Amino acid sequence: MRIVIAEDDPLLREGLALLLRAEDLDVVATAGTPGEFLAAVDAHTPDVAIVDVRMPPTHTDEGIVAAVEARRRRPGLAVLVLSAYVEQAFATDLFSVGAVGLGYLLKERVGRVEEFLAALHRVADGGSVIDPEVVGQLLARNRRPDTALGELSPREREVLGLMAEGLGNTAIAERLFVTDGAVHKHIRNIFAKLQLPPDDRVDRRVTAVLRHLDGGRG
Repeated sequence: MRIVIAEDDPLLREGLALLLRAEDLDVVATAGTPGEFLAAVDAHTPDVAIVDVRMPPTHTDEGIVAAVEARRRRPGLAVLVLSAYVEQAFATDLFSVGAVGLGYLLKERVGRVEEFLAALHRVADGGSVIDPEVVGQLLARNRRPDTALGELSPREREVLGLMAEGLGNTAIAERLFVTDGAVHKHIRNIFAKLQLPPDDRVDRRVTAVLRHLDGGRG
């Protein structure tokens, strides 16, 4: 796995590089600005990019913009975005262009090394990951009864939140101490309530996750 790190804080940038190299992962380049990051993507053709949301010069959304541009330049590039805070607009912008090989984690998750590495590998394998804290806050914000999400039962919302974390049916069943069949039934109900019919062109799990990220609007 070839990795590029884009982080303007030199201590965190080098700390991430040391952590990943200690796990025998190949950090091919590090960057402190969006321009350096995109140049590294062009030069090193990485498999995964780890990108800070807030980067120079304005420290607003430069990391998100650079991540989207990097995936445009290198289709199939997996991107794991790190943020210090739950920022719904940035998460929605990132996942609006597709969720394959994308992750959004809070920086505090890096300190939980096993969880961070598991998320990194999941994204590298083409999955999607959203930090559990992000999921929890977004679900709490979007409980309005006038949204599609408002029609979900508490258990269905819980299942949807675990789907957002990137868990498959078996992992969700283990987390909730229920059967795979029960999880399948909940997911079927979620698809029905969010009006997501079968479509070979669309991953309904991803669409459901994006729906709750965007506040449940159809």
